Amino acid sequence: MKKIWLLGVFLFTGLGISAQTLPWSQRMANTALHIWKDSLPGTNWSYDQGIVLLGLQSVWQQSAQGEYFSYIQKSMDRYVSADGNIRTYKANDYTLDNILSGRSLLLMHRVLNTEKYYKAASLLRKQLDGQPKTPEGGFWHKKRYPNQMWLDGLYMAEPFYAEYASVYHEDADFDQIADQFIWMEQHARDSKTGLLYHAWDESKKERWANPQTGLSASLWARADGWYAMALVDVLPYFPANHPKRAALISILNRLAVAIQGSQDKASGLWYQVLDRGGKKDNYLEASASCMFVYTLAKGVREGYLPQKYLPVAQKAYDSIIKNFIETDASGQVNLKGTAGAVGLGGEPYRDGSYEYYTSVKTITNETKGVGAFMLASVEMERIANLNQGKGRTVLLDSYFNNEHRTDVTGKSIPYHYKWDELSPNGFSFLAQIFNNYGLHTQTLNDAPDDANLKKASVYIIVDPDILKENPDAKYIEEPHNNAIGNWVKNGGVLLVLNNDTGNAEFTHLNKLMAKFGISFNQNSVNKVVGRSFEQGAIIIPAGNAIFKTARKVYIKELSTLQLSNPAVPQLTNGKDIIVATAKYGKGTVFAVGDPWFYNEYVDGRKLPPEYDNFKAANDLVSWLVKQIPQTKK
Repeated sequence: MKKIWLLGVFLFTGLGISAQTLPWSQRMANTALHIWKDSLPGTNWSYDQGIVLLGLQSVWQQSAQGEYFSYIQKSMDRYVSADGNIRTYKANDYTLDNILSGRSLLLMHRVLNTEKYYKAASLLRKQLDGQPKTPEGGFWHKKRYPNQMWLDGLYMAEPFYAEYASVYHEDADFDQIADQFIWMEQHARDSKTGLLYHAWDESKKERWANPQTGLSASLWARADGWYAMALVDVLPYFPANHPKRAALISILNRLAVAIQGSQDKASGLWYQVLDRGGKKDNYLEASASCMFVYTLAKGVREGYLPQKYLPVAQKAYDSIIKNFIETDASGQVNLKGTAGAVGLGGEPYRDGSYEYYTSVKTITNETKGVGAFMLASVEMERIANLNQGKGRTVLLDSYFNNEHRTDVTGKSIPYHYKWDELSPNGFSFLAQIFNNYGLHTQTLNDAPDDANLKKASVYIIVDPDILKENPDAKYIEEPHNNAIGNWVKNGGVLLVLNNDTGNAEFTHLNKLMAKFGISFNQNSVNKVVGRSFEQGAIIIPAGNAIFKTARKVYIKELSTLQLSNPAVPQLTNGKDIIVATAKYGKGTVFAVGDPWFYNEYVDGRKLPPEYDNFKAANDLVSWLVKQIPQTKK
């Protein structure tokens, strides 16, 4: 509470100039923390909090500002008890709206490994087993809305369902997840515009439903926005070889055509009722415009959509800033123009007509708009450097570093410096930085050889196993040395992140590194007692060739380096060489005696703010991308 209040004071009283230099995503995130200091509006577990928390999660993962994670955790802890129950949640209501906030529970469990969050998420997952369905298997939006599928429900449930299935090994669920999108498009798509109607009643008996088609009457923008965002949020979790994955990508591409086709040409925004722009009482609407920007930008970044949609997203985003964003005298950023709560049926009855949707008043800083704006802003920030490494692959070794642990489901899984690992030991933040530069993050589970290294532009070896960590430890042998050396010589960029003595393998690694004039000393420097962070501080002088923006970093318990030709030092601490590089043929080698860039020291939750480890990680990736020969694909 005190920390968040102080943040608000810092940003909005007297220091507004500092706020002006922040990216729009952080400026809106700070508004959310300021106007909802204690908690989000409402007293019940709801999707309104869910969309804001997802926005804050995306800003945290892009900025590494720990305050945003702390706020999400506090919001979850307001509802989740020690035994994993969720206050105010009623499973028997069978409303998909209750599922959305479960994505924050998954975040908490994956980062903190605290079982109560898994138990709470599993309650929501269990609801889906009993969710009432249409005869073909489509989820009813709510039990009290029988036979009805709403576009909203796809976003409320399916991204959670897909992440849960992916993380907790329930692969059979992906069929049902895909079917929700497929059936919704089959039933709700307008053949003329390609857009989807807000809802479909399988029984065709609801008053708002067309008696022939069962469809609601209007093409409401935010409904299509929910559905579109759901598609791009589900696909990253879908197994690459799943037979229905291609169908989802095709649906997304058809919808992208319709989204572009309904964009207002003059403003670049979208109307509350999509196909009736300029008609009486219709208005340009903020939340849907943000959702479409998010969908198009993320779809391109992930490779689901062609690059031609980036100018569409950019025009819309610029117009959102121009038309819907205002900054008040205190420096606080506010989002205007979001339609208030919208639905169908109920009391008083909502008939889904054009007149109904256009009668809904707009609200400043409405939760759905604030959340969608943060999501859209982060995606626009992430594409800024996308073309620098587009089409390249960064390959992370999981052969020499191959530790396993048993997860909450009882399954043995690889861990310790893995791309998709959100815990402090993971590389998820580093993965996002590489992705921001257009590189694909992949893992090499086999021994490196000429064939499997050929596809990589960057190859990372981190913390090779010793027997106490992995009884089946694999060592770097001469055939591996030859394959890696030849790959670097031909233009590969090798990133070696070792560890200190007693925590990594040195003898075999140093035989490889000798090719490049680098040797890891079997020592451990920068010992740190407790939270005495200054004991691990290293100052980076201005003008460093690699670390352009980072000035003070924290690296504890690392091995130092000895160098010979062709290696050169890039960062020293007193007499100790901390970082070195070498040019070898057409390629480049970077070495440091610590995994350093793992989540614990870059995610903003542990280190004091004066440490620039996250900046250093961004600096490093920017430098690595520049080392890739332009002809190497």
